[in-house]
Amino acid sequence: MTQSPSLQTTLKDRTDAGRRLVEPLLKYAHRPDVIVLALPRGGVPVAFQVVKALSVRLDLMLVRKLGVPSNPEFAMGAIASGGIQIRNEEALRAHPITPAAFDAVVAHETRELQRREQLYRGVRPPLQLKGQVVILVDDGLATGASMMAAIRAVRMQAPARIVVAVPIAPLETVNTLSFEVDEVICPLVPEWMMSIGYWYLSFPQVPDEEVIDLLQLAWQREAATGASVQGSVDD
Repeated sequence: MTQSPSLQTTLKDRTDAGRRLVEPLLKYAHRPDVIVLALPRGGVPVAFQVVKALSVRLDLMLVRKLGVPSNPEFAMGAIASGGIQIRNEEALRAHPITPAAFDAVVAHETRELQRREQLYRGVRPPLQLKGQVVILVDDGLATGASMMAAIRAVRMQAPARIVVAVPIAPLETVNTLSFEVDEVICPLVPEWMMSIGYWYLSFPQVPDEEVIDLLQLAWQREAATGASVQGSVDD
């Protein structure tokens, strides 16, 4: 696990968060076998700063949290592209959730995942991750259920290496993920976690339009340069 003791305990916004991930990821710069997969929507502006600085490819790993019906912010699991489903057994024991209620949430989130896949990626071919170095990026983690689903979806394609890079996550989640991937980069690791947004000065919802705009910028950049020239976090 990589931490930065110089990191302030408050992140300005997602752009700032992405820039703070650049230094510990510099060893992956300018490598054609590296691909950064953002977890939309919040992970996209974070990942965009990373790919600009490292001159590597950007794409998405579609994941949806399965929120407890009475408290949607509390994850009882997650789903990811490829039919991956993760259950948070602790949350399910703590809340009286019937199988029918659980299945209803899965169905709803599956529809949203499919909507985003079509909206964001359009006709782009499916991800080809075999033998690649995959860096999974989000704007922060709480339980880690969504990231765990993303990890399992990536692992199904036999990548060469899986790296999780997030600006903020609680110690317990970081420790858990450390056993699941080759490397976890997380500059800010508090012992307790009220919410991800608590650690940001600005943490608005990321609209679909921003996700699409950033993806298009990144993909145009890749097409023009082959993701092989030096990027800049200031351009």
